[in-house]
This record gives sequence, structure tokens and C-alpha cells, in this order.
Amino acid sequence: MREQLVQRLTDGFTATDPTRLTECGELVRGKVRDVYVSDDELFMVTTDRLSAFDVVLTSVPCKGAILNAIAVEAFRATEDLCPNHLIEVPHPNVMRVRRTTPLPVEIILRRYITGSLWRDLHSGKAAAYEIDFPEGLKRDQRFDEVICTPSTKADVGLHDEPISEREIVARGLVNKELLDEVISKAHALFRRGEELAAARGLILVDTKYEFGLTPEGELIVIDEIHTADSSRYWVAEEYQARFEAGESQRMLDKENIRQWLIGQGYQGEGEPPHIPDEVRLDLAQTYAELHDRLLGRPFEVPVGSPQESLYS
Repeated sequence: MREQLVQRLTDGFTATDPTRLTECGELVRGKVRDVYVSDDELFMVTTDRLSAFDVVLTSVPCKGAILNAIAVEAFRATEDLCPNHLIEVPHPNVMRVRRTTPLPVEIILRRYITGSLWRDLHSGKAAAYEIDFPEGLKRDQRFDEVICTPSTKADVGLHDEPISEREIVARGLVNKELLDEVISKAHALFRRGEELAAARGLILVDTKYEFGLTPEGELIVIDEIHTADSSRYWVAEEYQARFEAGESQRMLDKENIRQWLIGQGYQGEGEPPHIPDEVRLDLAQTYAELHDRLLGRPFEVPVGSPQESLYS
């Protein structure tokens, strides 16, 4: 697998330039996705671009195909709980999806205190959530109940900001009735995600959900769910011993690169450090391991570009 990933380091599709599928619609470029918009549907191309702290940094070989595969599997495994935007998968990096009006907030659910929430709690930034956190929390400690820490959804190049449920309604971003429905569906999705992860020896630590309204007013989950970019996963059998010893958990997600960047003194401000090929390859292998464990089958490196698949 590593040899194949090394080969993809110089593959054109891993570059940070936009993909070119103009016949599918007008290009709207996100941090890691190129979205082609037509009247009633989108072609979402999950590229190999890597972002952290809301900054596009480099590329990771096969990252896009891995994320897409996990998201597709998760959508299909949860469609009985909440409808989603998936129509079909015309290429391993591409989802054809229904077009919606996205809600301007992200719903982040957390079972453990770690990552950005741990950092925000100590910096005082977590006060924006208006949550009474228990005293004496330790890093990576499990909450008694899943908590919701929403954020605004910023444009490319800007930072998402923490926000409380009360403030979402007060600012008119989402009305209370709809927000209650959104959060209820998010919790149902999270419970299913926890069950699926546990069956594979993993812990779904936290995750992010995005929702949209169809032209008919139906609330559906969009973007991606339960991937290594939108979620944190730990190895279940190692959790307790590592927690008691005060050691970092074994992470199968993007938190690995966040921690590497923090170690380099970077958290989204100023010029980002150069990310060596070995770090990129290690992250690619971590993503592939999560794919294999969650989906129960080995990841296969895609052959051919989205252009070749969609225009053939």
C-alpha cells in the first residue's frame, strides 16, 4: 500500500489545483472539495487537498477517495434515521447529490473532551457555547452525555466560530423549531455512528454534521458524515490504559496532522510550515487504516480520474 501511495504523491489529482469538470456545472471551490453546481444537483469532488485550522496546506495521496468511500457507506447506513443528499457515486472521488439550501451552522457532537474543545476550554473560548462544563475534567475524558458545540460556517479563508444554540436562534441563523429538529437528527446519527464504530473496535469521539433544506422544505444531512476529516476516532481497546496513564490516544483521523502542526508552532495564523512527504504518507496510511476497519475491506487505489469516468 505505501508504494502505491508514494506513486500518488506526484499524481496530478493529488495537487491542490481545482479539478476540471466544467460540463457538470459551475465550479464552486471549497477547502477540500470542488463542487459543480447545476439547477437541481451537485457533483461533489472530494480532492486530496488537506486543510487544518481552516487553511489549505498540501495534499495527501488517496485522501479524497478514502473520505468519499467512508461518507458513502455512512450515508447508506443512516438513511433510515435521516435522509441525505446522496444520489450516486460515479467515481471513487465523486458524489452526485441533491442540491439544497445549506443551513449556516455546523452541528458538532462530542462524547469526549479532546482536541479543539480541550484547547478552547483552557483558553476561555469555550464560553461561547454557554455550557456548564464539569469541574476537574481531564483531557480525553468521557462525558456522561453527548454535548453539542455548534459553530458558524465560514467562507473559504475565514475561521469558523463557536456559537451557542441560544445565539443561533437569537441571530436568526436558524429558527428554534428547525434547530431542535436538526439537533435531534444529529444525535440519532451520532448514536448510529457510535454503534458502527464500536462493532469495529473503534470509538467515535466526536463529529460534525451539516444540514440543508431541499426546495420542498425537507431537512436532509449533507456534505459528509463520520469520515476522518469530520470526526475523531480512537482505538477502543487502548483507550482506558492510555487515559489513565495520561498518554495521547491512538488516533485514526485528521487530529494527527493538527497535533503535528501544533508541534511546529502553527495553529492557523501566519505562514504554515512545510509538510514533509513522510508526514503526508503517514497520514494517508492512517486514513486507509480507518477505511479498512470501518468498512471491513481493504482500500483500493482508484484507477483513472473523475474526468475520465464522467466524460466517458
